[in-house]
Amino acid sequence: MRRLHIGRRTWLVTALVALTLAFIGITLASSRGLQAARVDLTADHLYTLTPGTQHIIDGLRRPLKLTLYFSEHATRDLPQLRSYEQRVREMLQEMVARSRGRIRLAVIDPVPYSDDEASAEGGGLTPINGGSNGERVFFGLVGNTVAGGEGESEERSLSIPFFDPARETFLEYDIAKLLYELDQPSKPHIGLISSLPLAGNAAIGEPPWAVVQQLEQLFEVRTLDADTLTRVGDDIQVLLLVHPKRLPDAAVYALDQYVLRGGHLVVFVDPDAELDTTPYVDSNGVTDDHNSDLSRLFAAWGVTFDAHSVVLDRSRALQIELAGTNLNHPAMLGLGPQELNHNDVVTASLQRINVSTAGSFDLAPNAQTRLLPLIQSSAEAEKVPAQRVLEAASDPTALLQGYQPDNQHYVIAARLRGTFHSAFPQRAATPGHLAESRPDSEVVLVADTDILSDRLWVEMQSFLGQPMLSAFANNGDFVTNLADNLSGSSALLSIRGRSASQRPFTRVRALQAAADQKFLVKKQELERELAETRQRLDELQKNGRSSAASAQQKSEIEQFQQRRLAINKELRDVQHQLNAEIDALGLRLKVINIVLVPALVTLIGLLYGWRRVRQSRSRPG
Repeated sequence: MRRLHIGRRTWLVTALVALTLAFIGITLASSRGLQAARVDLTADHLYTLTPGTQHIIDGLRRPLKLTLYFSEHATRDLPQLRSYEQRVREMLQEMVARSRGRIRLAVIDPVPYSDDEASAEGGGLTPINGGSNGERVFFGLVGNTVAGGEGESEERSLSIPFFDPARETFLEYDIAKLLYELDQPSKPHIGLISSLPLAGNAAIGEPPWAVVQQLEQLFEVRTLDADTLTRVGDDIQVLLLVHPKRLPDAAVYALDQYVLRGGHLVVFVDPDAELDTTPYVDSNGVTDDHNSDLSRLFAAWGVTFDAHSVVLDRSRALQIELAGTNLNHPAMLGLGPQELNHNDVVTASLQRINVSTAGSFDLAPNAQTRLLPLIQSSAEAEKVPAQRVLEAASDPTALLQGYQPDNQHYVIAARLRGTFHSAFPQRAATPGHLAESRPDSEVVLVADTDILSDRLWVEMQSFLGQPMLSAFANNGDFVTNLADNLSGSSALLSIRGRSASQRPFTRVRALQAAADQKFLVKKQELERELAETRQRLDELQKNGRSSAASAQQKSEIEQFQQRRLAINKELRDVQHQLNAEIDALGLRLKVINIVLVPALVTLIGLLYGWRRVRQSRSRPG
């Protein structure tokens, strides 16, 4: 019997060891073999790459290395940032799995004073303060091309300086853009046509405007001559058209066909370009009033623009100094987050855009295109003739006399999207002529040219004896973001903002809101009774009947205390009811997650296995 007992114990231990080894083996095999087999059940498919991102990854021509720097130790007291890091890492892992070895990912914790910290800073990452024990927090991505790849003689590097949780909706776009730019062999080409001196004048030592200097850091900017333009080259990925005045028909036709071929055009027009100081008198002796329009193309695209009306907005008026006095100028506007479209990647992270004597866009009644606002006025805006603004140049407060808000958000900048038709149907016989664009083509419209001027967004400062430009508004970032966004592939442009991964517990919030309402009613009732009691006590004291008053006061106090205890009990009952409902909801969720879902998965697995066994038995031996 003893030998049998020992044998049974040995058999049990052996079986337990075998089961443990089998479990470990199956787990390792499934983690490797089923790594790409995932089911995304989130509401907005947060963990499923969009077709645009998949197209960019599938088209990579060279191997890339991504390094995610995250300060693990310094963020141990920052749960929100740690949660977002998991979201970023999972997105990167999804892209790595899709790349089939073309993308490699490394995750590094740059501890203070280490080589990794120096590498993070050298890669262009921007740390923030506020970590544990005052440590700096790194949370960014550095991408490198691998030397020796196809067409790659040396490494190139780009970075996302910091993953801001506020930009989570554009997380996929930001990473996909980095991959796309790393894969490009050279800087994108930006074309510039302008009747304003944006590019400066080297002959007289006039530097380019700050916005052009900023563009030249990221793009190859080419200035095109409108007078000789007959075709915009396909190598121009974005064309900036600033203050178009008296354009030859050949140039307008070139712009028309560029848009229909899928080119990305950004148009800056203005009812009053304040930096347009060139005098001009036409054949009729009429002096130009320094406005600009693109009426022929606008009409073909279904856009209306009044080149003689300016948007005023007294609620967003900038303060200026005039004759030693500070005045609010309702035609010079400081537009903040409420007026910027934070669902668009171009304006999502911007905080302030300054414009001056700007116009507005709208759609014509028969328009077949869509106008997607980027920058708008507030509802306090009013449109007035541009001539009235010119007449009030010495006293901008005169513009506030008889001010009548239109209760309308005027569109100052927007994406125009849809199918564009040619403004030159009579040239249908011209070789290579296009009559219409592809569906969902896009043009960006801006109803102000002063937005580009230095005076509205940068100022000159001295740093260590050297002149340096310091930005006080995001005008330059707006233009750079536009060029950056439009110079990407059509796949990149197709990536739109996603919802955030941090989803609220709406059912729990509804329960809490209902309970809070009950608490509010009880609180108001208690305060009302307290006020009535104090008023009654004051009346008793004024009557001077001390003995009666004392007895009456004691009775009133005792009654109030009893009522207060009763209300407190009711408050506790409401709180207990709230907790019970939340606990019941939590229990139901636990049952679903811990019992029901695994049971369902197990049942599906058993049914699948039974079906496989049945099929194998039914096959002829």
